[in-house]
Amino acid sequence: MAGIMTPSMCVIGAGPGGLAAATEAARYGASVVLVEHHRIGGESLSYGCIPSKALIAAARRAQAMRDAGKFGLRPVEPEINHRLVHEHVQGVITGILPNMSPERLAGLGVEFVAGAARFKDRGTVLAGDAEIRARRFIIATGSSPATPPIPGIERVPYYTNQTIFGINYRMGHLVVLGGTQVGLELAQAYRRLGSEVTVLEVGSLLPEFDAEMSALAVQRLREEGVRILEKARVERLEQLGQNVQVVFTKDGRSYSIDGTHLLISTGRRPNVEGLNLEAAGVKFDRDGISVSRRMKTSNPRIYAIGDVTGSMTFTHTATHQAGIAVRNAMLRLPLGSNEAGIARAAFVEPELAQVGLTEDEARKSHQRLRILRWPYLENDRARTERSTEGFLKIVATANGRILGAGAVGPQASEVIQLWSLAMQHGVTIRSMADYAAVYPSLTEINKKAASAYFLPSLANPMLRRLVAWLERLG
Repeated sequence: MAGIMTPSMCVIGAGPGGLAAATEAARYGASVVLVEHHRIGGESLSYGCIPSKALIAAARRAQAMRDAGKFGLRPVEPEINHRLVHEHVQGVITGILPNMSPERLAGLGVEFVAGAARFKDRGTVLAGDAEIRARRFIIATGSSPATPPIPGIERVPYYTNQTIFGINYRMGHLVVLGGTQVGLELAQAYRRLGSEVTVLEVGSLLPEFDAEMSALAVQRLREEGVRILEKARVERLEQLGQNVQVVFTKDGRSYSIDGTHLLISTGRRPNVEGLNLEAAGVKFDRDGISVSRRMKTSNPRIYAIGDVTGSMTFTHTATHQAGIAVRNAMLRLPLGSNEAGIARAAFVEPELAQVGLTEDEARKSHQRLRILRWPYLENDRARTERSTEGFLKIVATANGRILGAGAVGPQASEVIQLWSLAMQHGVTIRSMADYAAVYPSLTEINKKAASAYFLPSLANPMLRRLVAWLERLG
């Protein structure tokens, strides 16, 4: 719609966070305008969570065929049709798109405006032919792949997560720059789909996860044939015929690798360009827009959520913050975001998941800790699935307050969610040990690990004497 618009709420960016904010505000009865210059669904739908998990699912089936021997089935090397795998990934995206169409949004009470948003002043946004004068704004423009300043990068072809899902053939040798979560997920997936894969990381792999757990996941990738080089600094990139040559140093020596394809996965940058945030009085820097715990910016009428704030770059973080921002903006509720209780996950196999502090982080700020573990090997459901690699680790204080939890193993991203809920609501170890877990299920590991907190007290001599005395009483 052209002309002047005066909604209660204007949301900029139609990714998962923006969609959640717009639809929640509309449910409260507010008039809402949603602005997006690209595809509805944002990076998560088109280039991020959805296509990567669809690709990972195909790759997991391929690996399951190779591993079928442990179930008494004849293992086979799968015949992979990369064109059909590509169609599978695109089909998943296409299947989700109708849920995010402008027509469906209109039915939910959200008016969609196509165009790039730009602040005119502290209370006005220009987008397409519209001038939007809203009472409140929420910026949810997300982030984009960051391109590292490597000499020669401007002269060689390379892919990011925004472009690699367009490939519908087998890559000969994929070189991945960056051992990030996304980089390792795609490295394992493409290796399982038949490509040679090398990963170069200047630092350590998966630093946001418990080191003991990430080491187990990295070991599996290496066993499956992914070549991983840590502490490798890329010096330059060169075009070598049809290949890309990566020159790097490691342990003081210079090396080179030739790859048919190059994937850049070295981090992300907040999407603040073009918003004219200066005119809106919104403070920001290279790390993103500065916000309070209530997701409010330096302009009290403007909120920001998700990747653009430089917070945890996960879709569920953005949607969680959307609820915080909307309830603060529309209902004036003094709610704050609690990122300590937001879990993070890497969808490699075995999966990695973490919430709160890792053991190393906790030891820096707490003197007395209880570290509780439970292996998947002692979970009956894991045994039936012949998938017993990994463990759950709980970090708690001496009095049972949960500081963090981590899991590496089958469905770790599902197992961790109960601990995320516990941390967000102050649930103690005792309550986690008391709940009735479905048997047999992988999540029973949560109850077992929590129950381990009480094992030392069961050996207390006074408790044993009490039990013996009660037995004598009949």
